[in-house]
Amino acid sequence: MEENKFDYEAFKREAMEKLKRGVPISGPEGVFQPLLKQMLEEMLQGEMDGHMNEHERTAGNRRNGKSRKMVKSTGGEFELETPRDRNGTFEPELVGKRQVIINDELESRILRLYGKGVSTRDICDFVEETYGFTISATTLSNITDRVIPMIKEWQQRPLESLYTFVWMDAMHYKVREDGRVVTRAVYNILGLNNKGIKDLLGMYVSESEGARFWLQVLNDLKARGVEDILIASIDNLKGFKEAIDTVFPSTEVQPCIVHQIRNTIKFVVYKDSRAFIADLRTVYQATTKQEAEDNLETMEAKWGKKYAPVFTSWRNNWENLSNFFKYPPEIRRIMYTTNTIEGFHRQVRKVTKTKGAFTSDMALLKLIFLATQNLVEKWTQPIPNWGLVSTQLDIIFGERARININ
Repeated sequence: MEENKFDYEAFKREAMEKLKRGVPISGPEGVFQPLLKQMLEEMLQGEMDGHMNEHERTAGNRRNGKSRKMVKSTGGEFELETPRDRNGTFEPELVGKRQVIINDELESRILRLYGKGVSTRDICDFVEETYGFTISATTLSNITDRVIPMIKEWQQRPLESLYTFVWMDAMHYKVREDGRVVTRAVYNILGLNNKGIKDLLGMYVSESEGARFWLQVLNDLKARGVEDILIASIDNLKGFKEAIDTVFPSTEVQPCIVHQIRNTIKFVVYKDSRAFIADLRTVYQATTKQEAEDNLETMEAKWGKKYAPVFTSWRNNWENLSNFFKYPPEIRRIMYTTNTIEGFHRQVRKVTKTKGAFTSDMALLKLIFLATQNLVEKWTQPIPNWGLVSTQLDIIFGERARININ
């Protein structure tokens, strides 16, 4: 054992000589690389000592030599020896079994680049140019796997008891499964607390979008602490409102006007579209509900024979679509459309658009999670005009709007 003891005096002499020759302190072949290797191996031995003290007698366990692997750091690439135990129960925390990069700052930079949509090849090129060593696609995948426990913890974190506004919508992606490409729906819930600050409440992956799965999502929100939602803005998915009513029966549900308009325009021929949209604008931009209904009747008299299904749809959905007319203009602008969450989705798609089909649901979730973390860290201030909006909510909803106000 003595011959393997690290000779610190020899290291100091060699380090001094290297420094005199202009060898850098860090980087490949840097002066401190041998010391880093020694320190890591001694700390790993310390971890093994603690593991043996806990398990050796009770489990009949004992040391079983060492394993070797090449690891990379800003100090260069070197072989690291990790102690093993006979039962294979030793899980080093300092340098995990699959970990090959010894630098938390470097791993954080890699994760941030990955979360911004930088390609695997470009990340590998960045590491080689900056730190002087190469990493493989497998290594990069192992690094991104380190966020999986963070994702699970984030998905289960407690939520606030009240959200004044909530927007719910889904994105759709392609994922490889059993040798074929399938579609996945990523359900996102974006909320506004009673301080006017946005927060992404949850992210869920499912095979398709449907009211039944949204019901599970809403129950999960409730289990994590949400007691009340004042206003929820949703798309026009069948059964969605009923799912919300089941879990949060006091919530005002507003189907998205923009979705209704998009579905309407599909039935209008191109030559009529400009005039039709101008008339439709007088409906959803009316000052009062009565004015909107009068304008809808006028519009139907003009276009109804040619586009009867359009007006049938508006009439059938009018009771829910017109909810926003109950509220002042400042609240209407927030609730009448799901554009808030669609804007969030556009930012996420800027990151994911070049990825094609993902290798698994978790690969999809990892990238979206990292992308969203880069976005939500900027949500530190209330939305514009929040002072007036909060006062109006307080008048309209009373005690329901005052939960958890500090």
